[in-house]
Amino acid sequence: MKTILRVIGTIVAVLLVAAVALPFLIDANQFRPRLESELTRALAREVKLGDLKLSLLSGGVTATDVSIADDPAFSRGAFVRAKSLAVGVELLPLILSRKLNVTGITIDQPAIELLQSPSGAWNFSSLGTKSTAKAAEPAPSGKPLDLLVELVKIANGRLSLGKTGGKGKPQVLEKVNIEVRDFSASSAFPFTLSASVAGGGDIKLKGKAGPIDAANAALTPINADLSVARLDPVATGFVEASTGLGGLISTDGTVTSGGGKVQIKGRIKAERLKLAKGGSPAKKLVEFDFAVDHDMQEHSGNLTRGGIFIGSAKAALVGTYNMQGEPAVLHMRLSGPTMPVPELEGMLPALDIVLPSGSSLQGGMASAELTAEGPADRLAVDGTVGLRDTTLAGFDLGAKMSAVAKLAGIKAGPNTKIQSLSVKLHMSPNGLRSDEISLVAPDIGELIGNGTVNASHALDFKMRATLHTSGGMLAALGATGDQSIPFMIKGTSSNPSFEPDVKGIAADRLKNLGGTPTGNAATSILKGLLGGKKN
Repeated sequence: MKTILRVIGTIVAVLLVAAVALPFLIDANQFRPRLESELTRALAREVKLGDLKLSLLSGGVTATDVSIADDPAFSRGAFVRAKSLAVGVELLPLILSRKLNVTGITIDQPAIELLQSPSGAWNFSSLGTKSTAKAAEPAPSGKPLDLLVELVKIANGRLSLGKTGGKGKPQVLEKVNIEVRDFSASSAFPFTLSASVAGGGDIKLKGKAGPIDAANAALTPINADLSVARLDPVATGFVEASTGLGGLISTDGTVTSGGGKVQIKGRIKAERLKLAKGGSPAKKLVEFDFAVDHDMQEHSGNLTRGGIFIGSAKAALVGTYNMQGEPAVLHMRLSGPTMPVPELEGMLPALDIVLPSGSSLQGGMASAELTAEGPADRLAVDGTVGLRDTTLAGFDLGAKMSAVAKLAGIKAGPNTKIQSLSVKLHMSPNGLRSDEISLVAPDIGELIGNGTVNASHALDFKMRATLHTSGGMLAALGATGDQSIPFMIKGTSSNPSFEPDVKGIAADRLKNLGGTPTGNAATSILKGLLGGKKN
């Protein structure tokens, strides 16, 4: 028994010595030309490897200072640079017959530069294509390296996405970790990807890809689940700051691609959403249930389903976009026929819509039918919006229209009840124009007109109020029934001022009185009432 144990101990000792000594006896660099040649052949890009070391215990070869050339049509620099490349190999074939069988590849801390041309082509599209393959030295055996790899890993990488000649800053993914199992260029293979986005946010992708498209790697089919957490689209560079958009975006969805077509479906949650220049973050969480068909070659797409949810308020958004230029060009249509007003009030700051200071909207329903056309940073929005059965609490329209109120005998009150409001809008970066305004306030009458709100929220409206005349100066002048009084709205959105159009009032009264001395007297009384103001 002791003899047997001695023999076993001796064998173990010899094996341990061999495990330590063999890496020094076998120069792994003798395989470098073969490995560089086969990788260059497989990727259709020149591949350079630094010093190679054989690790018998781990069963692999490690290369330092790895680089893969970029497509010369995009740049003369490196497409990938990595600190090290670990290649798992089967040791017995390597030692006994100098045969290299790759079982796994791990790339440590790679820096990868992805570039897209104005036509929509990517610099990785030509990876593995024969048309761009650089001539490589023939393998000593004359046989190509088997492309079936059990495990491919990218650890702690950095991925930059930019455009050739683009003005915007590139998007950068950090802490990129990718794992591919049973990789084969000719069949589908499972993969996972996780990364942090420079500027804020995390991305995860899990599914299957392949087979690799032999003509254009960018067209390789993908079927995966997508998860994005608290992405800041402006800080990360996905959206230009000039568009005025902002917020924190989270998404759960699916990505399916094939033949250059991509379908993305899912649900977006937007926190602190901002939708206009000068706007401030919304107080409400906005959810967006969407489906997009994207054409990778045309660099454009179609939003086929877009359900917007703000609390219990619902609206639909559909349309098309084109991302060939900078910024993207949009053609969108929004429809929200019945939306509770209180749910929407928290969105007004995001749209840079300011209510009079100290006021709020309470109760009622809102409607909107809008179209958005043009570049994202110069978007023009047209359509109609409406309100019904709501109250502008904390705003006394009667008091603000004090001079007009005295003319018609309107009583002041702390709130303004709105029976109905409809407005035809045109919004652009320069401000807002309102046409065909029709406001029915039961305690006052009907107000109609048009005007503008500029980018600084300055008001310039010409209005006409049909007032319920129950007394006041007009009654003293012999006016009976409802009376139409022209007036102007000046000031700002937060502090509007209402000024009677004295010239218009006088002209109306003179017309009604036939230009008689009585009409002249009416004009004098109006001027006296308004402190002698002249227009």
